[in-house]
Amino acid sequence: MTGLANTLNGGVQYVLGLGATVMLPLFLFVLSLCFRMKASKALRSSLTVGVGFVGINAVMTILSDNVGPAAKAMVAHIGINLPHADLGWPALSAITWGLPLAPFVIIMTIVINVIMLAFKWTKTVDVDLWNYWHFALAGTLVYYVTGSFWLGILASAIITVIVFKMADWAAPLGEKYFGLTGISLPTVSSITFWPIGLLGNLIFDHIPGLNKIHINPESIQKRFGIMGEPLMVGTILGLLLGILAGYPVNKILSIGVNMGAVMFILPRMVRILMEGLIPISEAVKGWLNKHIKNSGDLYIGLDIAVAIGNPAVISTGLLLTPIAVGLAFVLPGNGTLPLADLANLAVFVSMIVLANHGDIFRSVIIGIPCIIGDLYISSNLAGVITKMARNVNYAGAKSTSVTSFLDGGNPLRFWLVKIFELSPIALILIPVIGLIIWWLYRVTKKTVYGLSDKESTNESDN
Repeated sequence: MTGLANTLNGGVQYVLGLGATVMLPLFLFVLSLCFRMKASKALRSSLTVGVGFVGINAVMTILSDNVGPAAKAMVAHIGINLPHADLGWPALSAITWGLPLAPFVIIMTIVINVIMLAFKWTKTVDVDLWNYWHFALAGTLVYYVTGSFWLGILASAIITVIVFKMADWAAPLGEKYFGLTGISLPTVSSITFWPIGLLGNLIFDHIPGLNKIHINPESIQKRFGIMGEPLMVGTILGLLLGILAGYPVNKILSIGVNMGAVMFILPRMVRILMEGLIPISEAVKGWLNKHIKNSGDLYIGLDIAVAIGNPAVISTGLLLTPIAVGLAFVLPGNGTLPLADLANLAVFVSMIVLANHGDIFRSVIIGIPCIIGDLYISSNLAGVITKMARNVNYAGAKSTSVTSFLDGGNPLRFWLVKIFELSPIALILIPVIGLIIWWLYRVTKKTVYGLSDKESTNESDN
């Protein structure tokens, strides 16, 4: 098993080393040719998608390079001293890829996706190979707490199926609100919070007074004119972040301009990506409709980064940054020192924002208990994550306890871990959460799909 794992891991590391901006266009080019798209059109569309990802990654780097240090300065400014350091998702993904389960999960995920597509159990074609580490992490955590390789593989399979189904569920609203036509977002760190966002939105609808408060980019711009434009909102939020970090004036101004740039440029990069992806998506759908009866529409599964360009997502993520730091400081029993992952709160909150149709007020309020959960869960799993990090000789874990605030605190992964540990509470929650999800799905069909009552009932029954 070890020899096979090492061989597979070597191949995986080579492919991953090419990077998403190389492998994604190549993957899409081959996919396009398989669905009889003209080679010249397939090449142009695939390369355009790659260019879009280059732009998105560049702008996300600006976001991370500015928010990350500001968040760390804020932590130091407040004086938080907690035992488990947040290493962030990039380090956690590298650790996961370095452990023996990951290469097997890649093959398994592809097989599961093909089987689910063949039986029409999903509409998502997940080409986001690099984010398969999200599935591998769930399995690796189970492997470490149970000592069973095969239970780890089973856990990865379960979370893969769950995520594909939730990505299908959210995709129509993503098309409508984010403008991501023909795209689903099967990223564990964000899609986990989709049903939570829907449930929170329904609760808000039934609270007198609060159900009248709606703050979104459109209402802000309408009320405040030029000062409500995404460019200005990003600049103002950046300035506030710099002030909370205790920066000098020149750095406050710098982070303000950079956040304004992120809000202004990122949606344009997403539009470039969509320019390349839409022809590929249409070619796939056209071939399926021609050759397979009742094939329906398929979604191309992409990284959640394509949704971060929405102004409401970035605004909510920036507003939650100081809130997360403050919560870490005051929550009794919390041991997580949020650091690296603070720059990725927009990823964390993106599907909550989608579920609330871009309502920043509701998204921030719903995001607060989710952050509290992430802090406690990441503290609970710090021992396991530290052991994983030391087993791949991660330098940051040699003498320090490490965790990951967001991915290490993900409630869906944590629930799976507790199920495989045979925790009575986790086992009891299986039918409870299952019924809640089923109820949410039926109740929100009209909201997400715009179906009539009769159509909604028929679609649910199917």
